Amino acid sequence: MLKTNELQEMKEASVAKYYFAKYFLLAFGLLQWVISTVFLLRQGDTPKGQYGAFVFFTFGLILVSLHSLYATKIRRVAVSKKKVMVTNSDKVKSYDWDEIKTVRFHPMFNMYSMKIKGKKGVIYFLPTEESEVIYGLFPSVVGITKKDK
Repeated sequence: MLKTNELQEMKEASVAKYYFAKYFLLAFGLLQWVISTVFLLRQGDTPKGQYGAFVFFTFGLILVSLHSLYATKIRRVAVSKKKVMVTNSDKVKSYDWDEIKTVRFHPMFNMYSMKIKGKKGVIYFLPTEESEVIYGLFPSVVGITKKDK
């Protein structure tokens, strides 16, 4: 069990920011489908209306597909000087920094990606709201890689 002072030292993005990032593509894709339906109902007889409905439906399909690919990889991550805690639903896993293979910052999406040694896949997480450095993870640095000796 973590002590309360250890929990206070950990830095994590807000819950609202996490859910916004996780479900943005789904919500925007569904909105595109609603727009597509409105186009069909209002102007379904004209080729221009059918083309507009097709474009919005296709764009919505792409966004929903991207959501299904990446939403499972976005996790809540709390970072401290000694460890990293990854929260997935109700499960919380704690890793030491020695177990982390790479951490990269993606400035276009304002997200970090992290690979853990011995695990497949990548975990995406958001930085904190504070503009200060998160224990050595500099936003200006594109990639931090640990090399095995």
